Amino acid sequence: MRPPHFSFLLHPLDRARRVLGVLACLAALGTTLWSEGARAWDRDKLEESAAARSPRTLVEMRAMLQMVQRAAAVPEERQRLTVINNFFNQRIAFRDDTEVWGVIDYWATPLELLDKGRGDCEDYAIAKYMSLLAAGVPQARLRMVYVRAQFQGRSQAHMVLAYYPQPDAEPLILDNINPEIRAASQRGDLTPVFSFNGEGLWTGVGATTAGNPLVRLSLWRDLLARAKEEGF
Repeated sequence: MRPPHFSFLLHPLDRARRVLGVLACLAALGTTLWSEGARAWDRDKLEESAAARSPRTLVEMRAMLQMVQRAAAVPEERQRLTVINNFFNQRIAFRDDTEVWGVIDYWATPLELLDKGRGDCEDYAIAKYMSLLAAGVPQARLRMVYVRAQFQGRSQAHMVLAYYPQPDAEPLILDNINPEIRAASQRGDLTPVFSFNGEGLWTGVGATTAGNPLVRLSLWRDLLARAKEEGF
């Protein structure tokens, strides 16, 4: 049975329409920069961007490109999730933005993430999202979800990636805290606050202590602009 606190992720709520009105320009920009027709990465540009950072970053970027190609060749989307989820969970060390970037909140592109080898929950979710798009998963099946997570005895802001095999299906959750892909009903430690992708934003239950959606979508816009410059 679908968990009640995740049910809002299936359809936008009335109160979300007010948020969507304010965010229309940001959502439109996100769709323009990362639309269904823009999933193919520019390999030459990506290699040039990676090489400009360091030889090690170039090696890491090539490994990601090979991983995405391997995932795209897998016939079952569920298997694509596993390939991509494992790649980033096993390759990236979790660290706060203050340690990696010296600021409270920074959303890294996949190239920046591989260059540092460290990142926080948003960076994992973003890299998985972009990689799944490049591997052929439709954007409508993916949403990045801000949640309140119960972790190590306390509640904290966290981001995961949700995958919907069908529009009305229970989502599967890709996470860096719990590396095993599980259905939302098996993640009682997560309470969603809002979710988004390149098509829009949806709000849900709970206090918006995971962050102001307006601020978060501004970070999303800036991220997409940088990613496009790098070749994503």
